[in-house]
Amino acid sequence: MIPKKTLSIILILIVTSVFAQSKTSEIGFITDNDLYTSSKNDMYYTNGLELFYRFLSKNENTKINKKITEFRIGQYIYNPRFINEMAVYRNDRPFTGYLFAEAGRSFFYQSESVLKTDFQLGYMGPNAFGKETQESFHHVIGYKNVFGWENQLTNAFAVQVHVMYSKKLFPTKHNNFIDLHFQSEANLGTVFTGVSTGFLTRIGFKKLLPIYDSNLHDASVSFEPQYNIREFYFYAMPSVNYQFYDATIQGSMFNNTSPVTFDLEPLRFNAEFGLKYRHNNFNMSYSFIYRGRELKDPGIDTNSGYFFGSIRFGYLLK
Repeated sequence: MIPKKTLSIILILIVTSVFAQSKTSEIGFITDNDLYTSSKNDMYYTNGLELFYRFLSKNENTKINKKITEFRIGQYIYNPRFINEMAVYRNDRPFTGYLFAEAGRSFFYQSESVLKTDFQLGYMGPNAFGKETQESFHHVIGYKNVFGWENQLTNAFAVQVHVMYSKKLFPTKHNNFIDLHFQSEANLGTVFTGVSTGFLTRIGFKKLLPIYDSNLHDASVSFEPQYNIREFYFYAMPSVNYQFYDATIQGSMFNNTSPVTFDLEPLRFNAEFGLKYRHNNFNMSYSFIYRGRELKDPGIDTNSGYFFGSIRFGYLLK
């Protein structure tokens, strides 16, 4: 018969080994919708869905803590403010969808700086199935019918490159519960071309993890064993965006056959804040996102800034 003390030690070792297993990949989804902030706020960027899979890549650079490769597919849907039958010809933003596949690589440095790069291929317009997705979703949840998709933008092939760089500020003044980062990003492609820059802060309800282990920029995966990981913090990110081109507003750069297009309001103020949480294998977050006015007032209605909610869920795998 095994002594009780020995049995207790064995049980502790088993439990510890379960929690200490390395988690080298993650699967999950991101869902965006203006209904996550208000049942009356249904306009402009109205819905988004992304599915992702990421995993650790081989790394021999001592300055880099980890490299992560990621694949995702996604769809974004855009509407005017009013989608009722009487407003079919009173659009203050084009109807359109954007469907894409993406491959990316992220570099998380020992200094807690981050470099993210990704490449997208896809379609904007009827080939993105925005009309079918939105009408089906509204039918399933019993929401109001959508009118006006006959005015949607024509097809445009999408090739996109995106780069994001984040640098931790005041690294020598370490604080376990608050930090500050400078962040800039750029998009170049046939659908979106623009640059953004701003500041990001984390305020922890628990001791903050280093950026190269945090879910802030999706770095939870690790070759190292992890023991009962918990992460919970508030974050905020105000930024300024200058948009050179946006096909979801201006139509394709290769033709002018779209029935409804508008000129851009190039300089915008954006903001994002929310809560991010991790408990061992589970990553979850809720974000409130504000976008400044994106196009010049068409003279029909006062086009304005808008906001939507974003929910993210991820699960870490061995």
